Amino acid sequence: MKASRIAAAGAAAGAAAGAAVLTLSSPAFAHVSVQPEGTAAKGGYTVVDFKVPNERDDASTTKLEVNLPTDHPLASVMPEPVDGWKIDVTKSKLAKPVESHGEKISEAVTKVTWTATGGGIKPGFFQKFPVSMGALPEDTDELVFKALQTYSNNEVVRWIEVPQKGQPEPESPAPVLELSAAEDGHHGSSSGDSGDSSDNTAASQNTAADSSAASSDGSGGTDTTARVLGIVGIVVGAAGVAYGVLAGRRRSNGA
Repeated sequence: MKASRIAAAGAAAGAAAGAAVLTLSSPAFAHVSVQPEGTAAKGGYTVVDFKVPNERDDASTTKLEVNLPTDHPLASVMPEPVDGWKIDVTKSKLAKPVESHGEKISEAVTKVTWTATGGGIKPGFFQKFPVSMGALPEDTDELVFKALQTYSNNEVVRWIEVPQKGQPEPESPAPVLELSAAEDGHHGSSSGDSGDSSDNTAASQNTAADSSAASSDGSGGTDTTARVLGIVGIVVGAAGVAYGVLAGRRRSNGA
């Protein structure tokens, strides 16, 4: 009896472990997101990656449109070339010019569009789209980038719902870039440090190139770990079941 209980417990634990891994690993690839490659400090420059997973089993992602916030326009927006994708940068006149770091901005990049020239993002894969941007605003804690994801079957998924603090995540959340406190010596493109800003932008572009090369294999450490843990859980569960069956047979034979 004791052996059977141990076997049953092992099987249940293994199954639970496998289910937990699958549950925890899925949301990380659930929607279009944005993350800085280093820090995204207020007043500074950074390189961010727009991460786009393919959520469909029968279609490829062939287009991504990212709309930049016009209430906090960015003076410099430069996407990094991505193999297999054509990039279009849209600039627009602002309805009301704004002042950023002592400079009047009347025109800014309002949208960046990536269109696949080949197969796009196939089912089971994701793609990162790096963009260098700055100077980041100093009067807000986050930037919201509304995005549209188009599939090869002409389906368009609109990631445009703005997450609200203290509320459940919306069904189609927009990518949100969290901004950290301003760093000493990094205050965007003000007249006193314009040379530093250029150096920061160049360094960011080099960082983006390294990141793109590292992620070109279409896999991530987190995903690999999750899969390994899932397999381990399944194996443990199967071993528990097998042990219980064997213990039961031995008990029957002994009787």
